[in-house]
Order: sequence, then C-alpha cells, then structure tokens
Amino acid sequence: MQNDSRIETRAIHAGQDPEAESGALMTPIYANSTYKQDQPGEHRGYEYSRTGNPTRTDLETNLASLEGGAYGRCFSSGMGAINTVLNLLSAGDHVVAGNDVYGGTHRILTQVYEQYDLECDFVDTTDHAAVEAAMQPNTELVWVETPTNPLMNVNDVSALASIAHEHDALCAVDNTFATPYLQRPLEHGADIVSHSLTKYLGGHSDVIGGALIVDDEELDAEIGFYQNSVGATPGPFDCFLVLRGTKTLPVRMDRHCENTAELAAWLAAHDSVSKVYYPGLESHPQHELAAEQMDGFGGMLSFEFDGTLEQASTVVSETDVFTLAESLGGVESLIEQPAAMTHAAIPKDERLAAGLTDGLIRVSVGLEHIDDMKADLQAAFDAATE
Repeated sequence: MQNDSRIETRAIHAGQDPEAESGALMTPIYANSTYKQDQPGEHRGYEYSRTGNPTRTDLETNLASLEGGAYGRCFSSGMGAINTVLNLLSAGDHVVAGNDVYGGTHRILTQVYEQYDLECDFVDTTDHAAVEAAMQPNTELVWVETPTNPLMNVNDVSALASIAHEHDALCAVDNTFATPYLQRPLEHGADIVSHSLTKYLGGHSDVIGGALIVDDEELDAEIGFYQNSVGATPGPFDCFLVLRGTKTLPVRMDRHCENTAELAAWLAAHDSVSKVYYPGLESHPQHELAAEQMDGFGGMLSFEFDGTLEQASTVVSETDVFTLAESLGGVESLIEQPAAMTHAAIPKDERLAAGLTDGLIRVSVGLEHIDDMKADLQAAFDAATE
C-alpha cells in the first residue's frame, strides 16, 4: 500500500495484504507462541510471539501508516504503551506533563515512577511560558495530550515540540482523543505518538490495547527493546479486533464528529448547563488552533451541570442512551463523572486547581441518533432538578 494513498484507503489496506498461502483477505489470527527455526538462530522473521507475531506486525504496520510514521509498536494496553515511554528514562530524569492529563497517566508518573527517582512537574501546557519555565537541565520528556482528558484543551504540538527539542528532550503526544484520522502529531514535530487502542481505533468496546508510533529508527529500536523485555504485548486476537476497527475508523469518526458538534451546540444553549468544553465551539479558547491542527473536532466533550454535586451525580446515573461507564471511543455513547471515576487518582486539591470540578461531566458521543441523545440528557436533567 502506497503511503500517498488517502487515509481512508490506508485504513483498510495498509499492512493487510491477502495471506500468501491461501489468499485469505482478512489478516489471520496467528495463535502461536513459538516458530520453527531453520538453523539455530536462523528463523523466518519470527521466533517467539512476545518478540513478534504476524498478526501484530500487520496491526503495527497499519497504525504506523495511519499516523504517517515509519514504525509502530503495539502493547497490551494504553498504559502499557505509556509505561514503555517512561522506560526510556532513567533515575534522576525530569518530565513535564499537562496538569489535566488522564488520571492513569498522572498515577503512573507519581505513584509508580516517583519512587524510582523520576521527577515530574504538571503545568498548563497551553501556556508555553509555563512549559518553558518548567524545563530543567535534566528534563528528558514533555508529555502532551491534545485534546486533553477531560477538559478538551487543545495543545499546540509544534510549539511544545520545539520547546522540548530546544532542551534536548523528547516530545510525546497522546493522540487517543483525536485519532490519526483527525490529527497526526508527527507532522507537527512530535517524536512519539501514543494511543489507547481500546478507544476509537478499536471502536467497539471489546478490546484493550495500546500503541506507540515513531519516525526514528533508533528510537523505535529502543522502544522495541522494552516492548520485548517488559513483555506488555497484545495477543493476536486483540490485534485482529483492532485491525477490524481501523477499517471503519474514517466513517465512524465522521459520525462521531457530526453528532458531537450538534450535541455541543445544544448543551451550550441549555439553561441547565453552565459551560461546555468542546474545541468545535467558537467560544473554546483554542478553537482556531484546533481548526488549524486538526481535520475535525472529535467525538468527546465535557460540560458543567449547573447544580450541586449530588445533582450532577444524578444526571450521569439517570441516562439510558448514554451508559454510565469509564472508557470512550466506542459506537455507543458513554457518560461519566471524572472526579469520581477516571480522574479519582488525582489528589482533590490538584484536580480542582486544574479545573476538574466535582460537577464536571464527560461524554463520549456515540453513533446513536442525535435526537435520542438529546432526549435522554433532557430526561436526566429533569430527574436531577425535580
């Protein structure tokens, strides 16, 4: 598959040639742990499935193509991918990360890696002066989400990558919310792109996985060393499921974007909502940057319900079309309260300082009919205020 093909074509074909022996159109599930060697140390590209598996290779090739990168590596979860990026660092190194990153990212940087003498400062990454001020002689990594989870801040990847590179640090971008269909951070100077494959790339809430994509051969080799040595690799069936998902990524993302834009406008005009966080709204502080850096505004939004903590909890508990659940990016709509769920690991004072209030509600807008979504939320609002 030529890399100059459109992304819709590459989503279906990149890394997925028909199987040579049988002509099978879909990538086979190679359920093998080990492979025959012709001579000791001489094999046909595979020796042990922790190190490499043909189904995984097809997925890694596909994802690298979608992100416009040369190399892809897959992992058993998004956190497995993030952990591997942190494996690149050493004791005494310093990380600069956004102050509203995913709770699991905050947790691994603090509760796991700080005990190994890895330092991290969490700053507002939309404030480039704050990022520059946080950089230290031992800073080795700038970790960026865009849009961020859950406040939907949009970060300027080019500017942050430049700051990182001026200090001889890597810039890694979690592109889970946008997907490569809407945003490709390597094009803007990022060194590493991270994904939770569990979300939009899988797309059906039936698989857990992660990925890292890079353009540098030496960096890929280092990531590959830790991928193999630590062993947080996905099984072939998981890889097969994600490959099934990437084939429909463009059409799903088009509908996600369409539904989310309409729902955001409806919420922004609603008397029960005090604020909507969605980069597609002209009121969003980084709307122009999002329009320039992204090919669409995505399927995620958050909003502040104009009521008490208990009333906001009632809203997320009284929906039918929206399911109260963690995760995101599936065909079904999900709703959650970050303070009590996905971001509960962040200390309350830090969470509030970053704008993650108790009443914040995050929505993953699915593919259901938009009128059913509105009616469902309206019923939940009514239940919370009656």
